[in-house]
Amino acid sequence: MTDLESPKNGKHLDQVHHNNNEITESEPLTWRFWRKQRYIVVLLAFFGFFNVYSLRVNLSVAIVAMTENRTVFDADGNVSYQQDFPWDSKQKGLILSSFFYGYILTQFLGGYIGTKIGGNIVFGTGIGSTAILTLLTPMAASHSLEMFLAVRIIEGFFEGVTFPGIHAVWARWSPPLERSRMASIAFAGNYAGTVVAMPCSGFLATKYGWESVFYVFGTIGVIWYITWLVFVKAGPEQDRFCSKEECDYIQKTIGYVGSKHIKHPWRAIFTSMPFYAIMASHFSENWGFYTLLTQLPSFLRDTLNFDLGKTGILSAVPYLAMGILLAVSGYLADWLQVKGIWTTTQVRRNFNCGAFLAQTVFMMLTAYLLDPTWSVVSLTIAVGLGAFAWSGFAVNHLDIAPQHASVLMGIGNTFATIPGIVSPLLTGYVVTNQTSDEWRIIFFISAGIYLVGCVIYWFYCSGDLQEWAKTPEQKAQEAEEKAQLQLTQTAGFVNSGAELKD
Repeated sequence: MTDLESPKNGKHLDQVHHNNNEITESEPLTWRFWRKQRYIVVLLAFFGFFNVYSLRVNLSVAIVAMTENRTVFDADGNVSYQQDFPWDSKQKGLILSSFFYGYILTQFLGGYIGTKIGGNIVFGTGIGSTAILTLLTPMAASHSLEMFLAVRIIEGFFEGVTFPGIHAVWARWSPPLERSRMASIAFAGNYAGTVVAMPCSGFLATKYGWESVFYVFGTIGVIWYITWLVFVKAGPEQDRFCSKEECDYIQKTIGYVGSKHIKHPWRAIFTSMPFYAIMASHFSENWGFYTLLTQLPSFLRDTLNFDLGKTGILSAVPYLAMGILLAVSGYLADWLQVKGIWTTTQVRRNFNCGAFLAQTVFMMLTAYLLDPTWSVVSLTIAVGLGAFAWSGFAVNHLDIAPQHASVLMGIGNTFATIPGIVSPLLTGYVVTNQTSDEWRIIFFISAGIYLVGCVIYWFYCSGDLQEWAKTPEQKAQEAEEKAQLQLTQTAGFVNSGAELKD
């Protein structure tokens, strides 16, 4: 029996339409989150994304130690300089982008498989495999550049399934009015991982050698993988720790339970403007994010003249801001919907576009200032405010087509992975002499892409369930409700006519 079958309920539940606002739990959600199994899933997903990004960004710091010139004194007191790896800027750009060659190949595959075997398996195995490969990285780098590149590409291949996989998990576990906070808290793990990995990588590389960076974070990833497989299932109906009441609440508010026989309306998906708006925003956010993720340590060291220890710490500051603001933005987005202040569409549009405009401004300020203090401040604000964009486009797939969300994320993240490949290569070709003018071009490009993404999302986004994503049961329920409304209105006209006659 697979995770997609439902023994707890005695039979497989099909799609059911409910008014989400009328369904409540006898024990409402409080600060004691551990009493709700869905938030245990969120917590473990948080640590999963912690590993996703710690395994991804450790190389950004480690490569500085791997290629730096070290002063060496021989027995006669003569001074010389040595590098473990004499890679030039173009080779370093290739290494930093190689991860994404594999990453871009498995986005769609991860989303598709997630709907078949369960997002928990796809998400967990993707991270666990990357962790094991990370443990092999020092050996590969020492062997040859080609072997090192091959390991990084395979790491990307496995990690590419993680974002589509987690959307398959949210499609089964997240009630609509909790989607923003659940997804945002989990996604905050990305930035917590970045915040911890960057300074720790700098410390480990300085104290114990660059190899220790890969051994430490690889081991942490393997431990998490075992924990995830033990405690997280594809859906609440399979989780022995999830109460019957919580399981029923989740399934009723979602309105459906995952099916092994989901048919994806490909033509409708690829002609959906709200979906293209999500893709454009995802691309824009990733361009700025990946540019900083892979190049910020080098920028701080080579242009602003920070040493390796401070580079790791300062590189983490923008992501600390984003991790904190993600939890705030997710809660605020849900609160605005619950209180009826904004519709789902308004929340997604205003959060996303507001963040992009702010990021455009502060990226341009960074380009003009290029000052050790104010550049770090501007980049921190730019990256931090990106948290509100993640409460926009990143959960929007679940609004427009919940049962197809993992596939939509897979397709969209394939397109959004292109910046991870192009941006480091472009930076490698533009920034050859580490001058201020060269870095200014990089920041101007990022600002322009944020602005284009903002415009597209503003005009074409939607927070409504799309007609092509509705199940037959949902359409039948809507038709029945419409017929009842018309009948009520007709009866009202008849009664009004009778009263006028009397």
